[in-house]
Amino acid sequence: MLLWVILLVLAPVSGQFARIHKSIIFLQPPWTTVFQGERVNLICKGFRFYSSQKTKWYYRYRGKEISRETQKNTLEVQESGEYRCEAQGSPLSSPVYLDFSSASLILQAPLSVFEGDSVVLRCQAKAKVTLNTTIYKNDNVLAFLNRRTDFHIPHASLKDNGAYRCTGYKETCCPVSSNTVKIQVQESFTRPVLRVSSFQPISGSPVTLTCETWLSLERSDVPLQFCFFRNDQMLGSGWSLSRKFQITAMWSKDSGSYWCKAATMDYSITSNSLRSWIQVQIPASHPVLTLSPEKALNFEGTKVTLHCETQEDSLRTLYRFYHDGVPLRHKSVRCEKGASISFSLTTEHSGNYYCTADNGHGAKPSEAVSLSVTVPVSRPVLTLSSAEDLISEGAKVTLHCEAQRGSLPIMYQFHHEDAALGNRSAHSARGVSISFSLTAEHSGNYYCTANNGFGPQHSEAVSLSVTVPVSRPVLTLSSAEALTFEGATVTLYCEVQRGSPRILYQFYHEDVPLGSNSTPSVGKVSFSFSLTAGHSGNYYCTADNGFGPRRSEAVSLFVTVPVSRPILTLRVPRAQAVVGDLLELRCEALRGSPPIMYWFYHEDVTLGSSSVPSGGEASFNLSLTAEHSGNYSCEANNGLVAQHSDTISLSVIEHSGIYSCEADNGLEAQRSEMVTLKVAVPVSRPVLTLRAPRAQVAVGDLLELHCEALRGSPLILYRFYHEDVTLGNSSALSGGAFFNLSLTAEHSGNYCCEADNGLGAQRSETVTLYITGLTANRSGPVATGVTGGLLSLAGLATGALLLYCWLSRKAGREPASDLCRSPSDSDSQEPTYHNVPAWEELQPVYSNVNPRGENVVYSEVRIIREKKKHAVASDPRHLRNKVSPIIYSEVKVASTPASRSLVLASSAPHR
Repeated sequence: MLLWVILLVLAPVSGQFARIHKSIIFLQPPWTTVFQGERVNLICKGFRFYSSQKTKWYYRYRGKEISRETQKNTLEVQESGEYRCEAQGSPLSSPVYLDFSSASLILQAPLSVFEGDSVVLRCQAKAKVTLNTTIYKNDNVLAFLNRRTDFHIPHASLKDNGAYRCTGYKETCCPVSSNTVKIQVQESFTRPVLRVSSFQPISGSPVTLTCETWLSLERSDVPLQFCFFRNDQMLGSGWSLSRKFQITAMWSKDSGSYWCKAATMDYSITSNSLRSWIQVQIPASHPVLTLSPEKALNFEGTKVTLHCETQEDSLRTLYRFYHDGVPLRHKSVRCEKGASISFSLTTEHSGNYYCTADNGHGAKPSEAVSLSVTVPVSRPVLTLSSAEDLISEGAKVTLHCEAQRGSLPIMYQFHHEDAALGNRSAHSARGVSISFSLTAEHSGNYYCTANNGFGPQHSEAVSLSVTVPVSRPVLTLSSAEALTFEGATVTLYCEVQRGSPRILYQFYHEDVPLGSNSTPSVGKVSFSFSLTAGHSGNYYCTADNGFGPRRSEAVSLFVTVPVSRPILTLRVPRAQAVVGDLLELRCEALRGSPPIMYWFYHEDVTLGSSSVPSGGEASFNLSLTAEHSGNYSCEANNGLVAQHSDTISLSVIEHSGIYSCEADNGLEAQRSEMVTLKVAVPVSRPVLTLRAPRAQVAVGDLLELHCEALRGSPLILYRFYHEDVTLGNSSALSGGAFFNLSLTAEHSGNYCCEADNGLGAQRSETVTLYITGLTANRSGPVATGVTGGLLSLAGLATGALLLYCWLSRKAGREPASDLCRSPSDSDSQEPTYHNVPAWEELQPVYSNVNPRGENVVYSEVRIIREKKKHAVASDPRHLRNKVSPIIYSEVKVASTPASRSLVLASSAPHR
């Protein structure tokens, strides 16, 4: 209770009540970091403290805030987080953060540290930590505590600011470090400020000095004492508990530099205020204003000096000069009795002048002095204005004459071609005016004079001309060429029959200005330009001499533009043109006057033509066949020039050619570039051929499979299948593909092949292969029976084959392989040599043939003669175009099953 009584006594001295705004939290024990499980008491103190007052507490941790209220000002806590309190009659306190640490070593420090405090830093350890303690400041070793826990700072100052931590050792392993504590030493009270009741007191008046400072809220119980100084000399009896010092009367000798000092009772902390200058003032007397030279003529241009002076001396007096109550300028003079200003007279300087003197105790005015300046009149300015927009006959015109400078009154006189019109006297600076209605005789030069007793001044002459509006202009067109072709030079003429000069002509194309020209007399002007396509349209002109533009009748102009080189575009329904696709040829000339005639060409042969009356593009459709390969182009003509397009090449596998288009609008044809188009042909159904070294195939024989599509755009991919299982694949530009197979017992069965060039795969007829066991005697009843059966079928097959060949030749087509050739034609065939026994053996060739994809499908077996020569075998692929005797043939229609069987008999080969 005694403590708060002391605070109430000292508070007015230190001025702390002016700054108490918040509640304050004190800690017991005073540490902000403690071990988990320990407890800390929070004590909330406010401005009006009562031990039984209710206190509100606020706790925040990880974004959540909890509030509670206690009957007293104490709260016991054991959880980490931010705490604030609000005591009755005081606002909310600043936050205090407590850390209940689970670390094995902590460094404890007080919540706040002030200058002069005795500070204890305590290094606390849990079990299994040896306190061979080292204290660090800003990561530099500060002291070795050995087994002590406390580090003392006896008298804290700003040099003790920094980050502190301590270290120890665990018994089992390694060193440990505590948390870091930041020490920020605060001032117990602010730097004092000297307050003075008056810095410029009047001589003999009292002055009060006040030394103001503010204690920190946490140190509000610290008493302070004060001392006051003038020019480093202590005032009064020296140190005192009062913050005020009274000077009963200030005289001129008391002017000087004043300051104060505040200190704690033990003088451990002192602080000085800034110095303030106090100047004792002596009141000034009424000044006297004088004008020199006193008898100077008051003409404009004369230099005049105004001098203001007081009778009393003063260290600093402020003089001001006034002209008709308006400040002119001011001059501050120290240790002088007066101030002066000088200026050259103008007409504005006429009026009353006075001055004031002020040394800080109020301005004292002088008596007024009158000054009148006579200014000769300046050269007047004559201006002319009309009630109408234009000065035309009958319009009302006003002449105004005004001199910018000159003493009043001024006499003005108006003149027309040296004839006086009238005069006016002006008693203001606005000048005078006269008005009259215009007639034809009013054209001519006007001027005025001004005179205020120093002689007349003449104005510049102003010319007045009564204008006549222009008549409606006429626009005519002239071309240097017979036709208005693009590039021709055209001249436009615009003319009026009457109107006052000067006349401004303006030419327009579709309301867009082209150019302008003016003429000083009635007549016509011209405008020339080179024609472009954009110059077609309506033209007119306007004439204006100040009464508003008059517009001519419109004249139409049509510019004929030669056709540009057309662009040919080929459009097909897919990336690669295919026989049967619809080809669209589009030809377009981007420039050219309509109508335009377009021609389409293939290899310079006209395909067709089309006329476009309004310009644009034309098209031509064509259903593609193989003969449509080649180069295309088009031509455009509108009568001026013909243009040919670029050539576009269209390729079909069997043919080639040139296509083009042509556009024409009756002037001259233009041909497009040639365009080449390529048409891809889908593959036909391939033919599979099996070749073996003997009539009767056996395990171990080498079987050659040959697959060939007779039609189709390259590149063609061939795939070989046995019982729908892929054997392999190969690509070929022409002539088909081969695949070799060393036969085993599992190779009996159905074989087929497939051809694909990207436009759709086609599969061959199926060929069935039977493999029998190879015996020593190759003749027998089975072979004889099979051979007999084959020969009995040969008659029927031969008749069907002859009928098919006759129909094919009559249609003008030749089969891909000459199926109608007689077996006797094989006599001219060259033999094929293999490394086989010395006897000659006929080799069978098996194939299902459908040469052109018709409904007729037939199978055939051919015999290839082989002889043992020099053990050199020819390429089996050379045999595909050689004709061999047909020993078996079967004719079927396409509707029968795709699978065809071929049985190889076990008979002895033909010799």
